[in-house]
Formats: sequence, structure tokens, C-alpha cells
Amino acid sequence: MTQHASAPLTHTRVLKIAVPIVLSNATVPILGAVDTGVVGQMGLAAPIGAVGMGAVILSAIYWIFGFLRMGTTGLAAQARGAGDTAETGALLMRGLLLGGAAGLFFILTQVGLFWGAFALSPASPEVEALTQDYLQIRIWGAPATIALFAVTGWLIAIEQTRGVFLLQVWMNGLNILLDLWFVLGLGWGVEGVAIATLIAEWTGLALGLYLCREAFTGNQWRDWPRIFDAARLRRMMQVNADIMIRSVLLTGAFTTFLFVGSDLGDVNLAANQVLLQFLEITAFALDGFAFSAEALVGSAVGARNRSQVRRASIMASQWGVGGAFLLGVVFYLAGPALIDLMSTSAEVRAAARDYLIWAALAPAIGVASWMFDGIYIGATWTRAMRNAMVQSVAIYVAALFLLVPAFGNHGLWAALMVLNIARGVTMGWRYPRLEAQVA
Repeated sequence: MTQHASAPLTHTRVLKIAVPIVLSNATVPILGAVDTGVVGQMGLAAPIGAVGMGAVILSAIYWIFGFLRMGTTGLAAQARGAGDTAETGALLMRGLLLGGAAGLFFILTQVGLFWGAFALSPASPEVEALTQDYLQIRIWGAPATIALFAVTGWLIAIEQTRGVFLLQVWMNGLNILLDLWFVLGLGWGVEGVAIATLIAEWTGLALGLYLCREAFTGNQWRDWPRIFDAARLRRMMQVNADIMIRSVLLTGAFTTFLFVGSDLGDVNLAANQVLLQFLEITAFALDGFAFSAEALVGSAVGARNRSQVRRASIMASQWGVGGAFLLGVVFYLAGPALIDLMSTSAEVRAAARDYLIWAALAPAIGVASWMFDGIYIGATWTRAMRNAMVQSVAIYVAALFLLVPAFGNHGLWAALMVLNIARGVTMGWRYPRLEAQVA
């Protein structure tokens, strides 16, 4: 049963949104490991490289539309909070149509897309040929995969995150079973992995639409004048464009971290790569509480309830802060053992231990930025979030120039912490105005 938008705002309600997201995120790395492991049973290096390269290329292409998940959540949560059932359903349809159109575009332009990808990241002829086989199958899942961003965002908005968890378990579980059957049972190799994922994507979309059946109970899903209303479309595109710019800047900042680290020697680069996995774990864990903020703040903004905006922001953030400090303690205490699991090189292990303190501090330092992201997305204050990211990245670049020459890899990690502090401060400074605009 969907939680009603006007239900009391309690810690239980926050956790009902957050916990399924955390569990859902925990299933993501398992699929990649199984894909690699199954293909690895073929006893050849090229198929492993092809599956890895193909997955990275498609992830990069689909990532462009990651804004659709966040934009849909904020706008649909507000429509739900305002009691506007018609707009809530129309928003899902806009997202599905945009996802389908984008996927069709990628199918039609696949030759140029893949040529560009191989030009940027060339590999051996054997790996490129196998990757091409993989991509030519997987690209037919593009409409489903991108549309699923909208489905996921909509389910979060209506506080049906158990549906998001079910969706991930279905897609990843089916993918794994089909991997084993197609590759190990039928001997289809790289193509088998691609077909397994393609089936998982389209059946996942079918399940997602079933989970969103609430949107199709009336006629709002086919209210075409509303769905294609120019003002509402402009609003949707503005929100999504702001989120995309913010995401590009954030990705650029992390890419810069890796590039600068590569100039500090192979050992430091490898140690940084190991420790970045700790940050990825942090993001997966704290996403649940940030998503709670998106749904609850969005609903409160839609209801024009200023006190509920503050209450939702505080309650979700309390859990985020608690989770961040717990992760920091776990990383500090268990970090050496985790490092040893991820690397067998004595040099890399020693270097990663030297810089472990930064990975342990990162959750507490970064939690404000994660939580404000959720709050701003829920309130669709995306322009302010975008501007805060521009300011933060400028501060980060200045920190790189000042700290790396003086302190080497410690300076590089310190600059990354400066980025997250800047994100938290620049959004925190704007937050009172966000509250004030709710009336």
C-alpha cells in the first residue's frame, strides 16, 4: 500500500523509504561480479575485456539521462503533495515518452556512437570485435533502460521504494540466472551475457509499469493536452537540464581527481582506486536517506507546508548523519582488512593504509552535501543546486592547485574533502531561502 502524502512524518516513514534503497543498491555490484565471473570461465582474456568495455560504454551513454530519475522524483513528489493526481500520472508518462524517444535515438545512431567510443578508447581488434557484438545486442534495451529512470524516480516520489528494491532484485536476479544458462549452459559467450541483460531490461520495464499501475487507474496517463502542455514541459526540461549540468560538473571533479592522482605514481593511483570504493559504498548507503529527503521534502513543498519541509529535511538528515558516522568508524577499524581484500600488492596496501584516514573521514565530511542534494531535488531548487556546484568545483580546482604541490596525494585527498565541504556550505547557505519560498 502506498504511503499517503498527508500521513504523519515519522522516523518510521523515513526508514520505509530509505532501507529498500540501501538494500537495492547492495545488489548492484553483485551483477557486475557475476558477469565478469561467468565470462571468466571461458578461460580467455578478450571476452572479459569485451563485457567490461561494453558495459562501461553503455553506462556512459545512459548516464546522460540519469537526471530523469531525480527530476521525476522531485516534480512527482510535489504534484502528489499538492493532491494533483492528474499531474502525478502525466509526469510518469512524460518520463516514459522521453526515455523511449532517447532510447530509439541511440538505436538509430548506434554506428556513430560505437565508432566514437572505440576512437576514444581503442582496444585490440579481438576485444573490439567482441565488444561490438555485445553492444549491437545491448543497445536494443536502451528505451527500456532509460525509461526505467523515470519509473524509479516516480516510485520514490510516491514512497514505494519497496517496489524499487523488487525491481532491482528481479532484474539482477534474472540477469544472473540467464548469464549462467546462456554462457555456461549453452556456450553463447559474450553474446549470451548481452542477451541476458537485454531480457532483464525489458522484463524489468514491464514489472516497473505494473508497480506504477496507480498512475494508470484513471485517464491521466492519456491526457495528451496536459502531458504535452508547453509550460509543464518547459518546467520539466529546466529542472532536468540543471540536474544534468550539476552531474557533469561532479563527474568532472572526480575524473580530475583520478587524472591528477595518475601523475603521482602508479602506487598512489592504485591506492586511490581502492579507497574510492569506500566512497562508493558511502554513496550507496547514504542514497537511501537522500532519497527519503527527495520524496518527503517534495511532498511538503507540493502541500505548501513550510514546517513539514523543515521537519522532513531534519529527520532524513539525522539518519544520514548517523549512517555517515557509523560508516566512518567501520572504515577506520575494518579498513586495513578491506584493503587487503582488494589488493595483493604490498606497496598498494601500504599506500592505501597511509591515506585510509581520508576515506574514514569522507562520510562525515560529505554527508551534508548528499543530504542537501536530496532536499534540493525534492524542492526542485535545481538552479540553486547547479550554481552551488559551479562554486564548489571552482573552490575545488583552487584547492588542487594549492594543496597537491605542497602535500602530494594527501593534498589531493584534502582537495576532495574541500569539494564536499564547499558543496555542503554553498547549499546550506541557500537553504533558508528554499524554506522561505514555500508558502
